[in-house]
Amino acid sequence: MNPILRFCSSSIGRKWIVALTGLVLFGFVIGHLIGNLQIFLGSPEPINRYGAFLQGLGELLWAIRFFLLAMLVLHIVFTVKLRAESRAARPVNYAVTNRRATSPAARWMLLSGIMVFCFIVFHLLHFTAQVPAVNGLGQNFETLHDAQGRHDVYRMMVLGFSNPAASAFYVVAVALLALHLNHGIMSMFQTLGLNSGKVRPLWEKGGPAVAWLIFLGYASIPVAILTGIVK
Repeated sequence: MNPILRFCSSSIGRKWIVALTGLVLFGFVIGHLIGNLQIFLGSPEPINRYGAFLQGLGELLWAIRFFLLAMLVLHIVFTVKLRAESRAARPVNYAVTNRRATSPAARWMLLSGIMVFCFIVFHLLHFTAQVPAVNGLGQNFETLHDAQGRHDVYRMMVLGFSNPAASAFYVVAVALLALHLNHGIMSMFQTLGLNSGKVRPLWEKGGPAVAWLIFLGYASIPVAILTGIVK
């Protein structure tokens, strides 16, 4: 058998694929958050300049998007395969399930991941493809431009999150993302061999803290817009 296929077919190989794709996606989550938080810098200029920089990447931007999409699909597919293997190895449920041994985040990893995927599809249609029917406002975000002729990302975000339903969905989705990361960060570094000895307590405590800081960062944007802090 081809070494790559043999690696992908093994339990260890699948765990590594889940961990490595998770690491890439985790890096994107952090980078995307840093970019979005520029909306709090006091004027539309920083985030519009950031948006113009990304658009200026041209075909490279689409290559990055397709790469991230591939990472996401691989992450989901191999996570589902690992879960199926785990269930197949124990076809009969235990008479007593010790739920204290696993955290809620660990038990809900697969479901939270699938729900976050559904949100990503919505988010891409909302702000990337800018489909008017999705934003619930009938507004074509592609027509928004600032004084310098750049796409007005600031105004797009303000309009997009002025829809309470869209903002509520966004907050719930990033809460599920945080729940997923709560366990996922520790699991990822454990698979990569970076969660043992003295560093294990760091990931056990730091992982959940990072996950919920990410939640607060993302959730702060729609909340600030709905409350009029950003307008």
